[in-house]
Amino acid sequence: MENKQKVIVICGPTASGKTALSIELAKKINGEIISADSMQIYKDMDIGNAKPSMEEMQGIEHYLLSFVSPSERYSVAQYKQDAKNAIKEILEKGKTPIIVGGTGLYIDSLIYEIEYNDIKIDEDYRKKLENIIEKDGLDKLYKMALEIDSKAMEKISQNDKKRIMRVLEIYKSTGKTKTQLELESRLNPVEYDYKVFAINWDREILYERINKRVDIMIKQGLIDEVKNILQKYKEFPTAMQGLGYKEVVDYLNGLYTKDEMIEKLKMETRRYAKRQLTWFRKNKQTKWLEGNDNIENNIKIILEYMN
Repeated sequence: MENKQKVIVICGPTASGKTALSIELAKKINGEIISADSMQIYKDMDIGNAKPSMEEMQGIEHYLLSFVSPSERYSVAQYKQDAKNAIKEILEKGKTPIIVGGTGLYIDSLIYEIEYNDIKIDEDYRKKLENIIEKDGLDKLYKMALEIDSKAMEKISQNDKKRIMRVLEIYKSTGKTKTQLELESRLNPVEYDYKVFAINWDREILYERINKRVDIMIKQGLIDEVKNILQKYKEFPTAMQGLGYKEVVDYLNGLYTKDEMIEKLKMETRRYAKRQLTWFRKNKQTKWLEGNDNIENNIKIILEYMN
């Protein structure tokens, strides 16, 4: 790995402090940041996705934020290509790329060189799956996906409609399971020397941080942000399924009171954080950092590990 250029990866659950750590690290090592967050790619969706503000960025260049319309689809294959382009651009400047985010698929596509080929969407098959959900519930689809690819389903929640459908669509389109395709692509040589770090908090403290973040989002105007997006865009293939947005949409549609929506959002975010931790713990090369407010200490650990 000596002759490969180093790329730092900082991952971990939502509200774990990835943004603050990465910005301080970038300032110290002449780095630039590439987002690995599947929701921060969307324009106009700022509060609910906890995007760093210009002030928080402190002059550090950020890539792959707010560049996709909520009405567009964006695949892991597209992300991998865009992230690779950004890594190359940063290295050519003589700077250090820092990948930062909590989307496991995005990070795995880079550190394991997994090829998530852009599979053409079969709209008829997708409608068929949607009809099954309508008639028999998402649980039926989950069981179908489990029969096809039980290994892939270990990492997928029973409520994760998007990823459950993806497992079924990959098999329908290629005749191979998602797991098979990933194993085949992992034979490819990895282009860079990825140094992967993840932030881990005591669970109760992390949940407190999540609850506080949700309260802040509401105060910052999350509900108005969702209203504005609904007015501005006609279609939302995946964007409005994102955490924080679907809950507010349900509230606006009268399914919950405001207080119920806030509690649901906190609960779903805590569940999401738990799934993220499970995902990142399966990455054997990850160096875990203690979640605390001592950013300088974690930077010291990262720099020692890099040498």
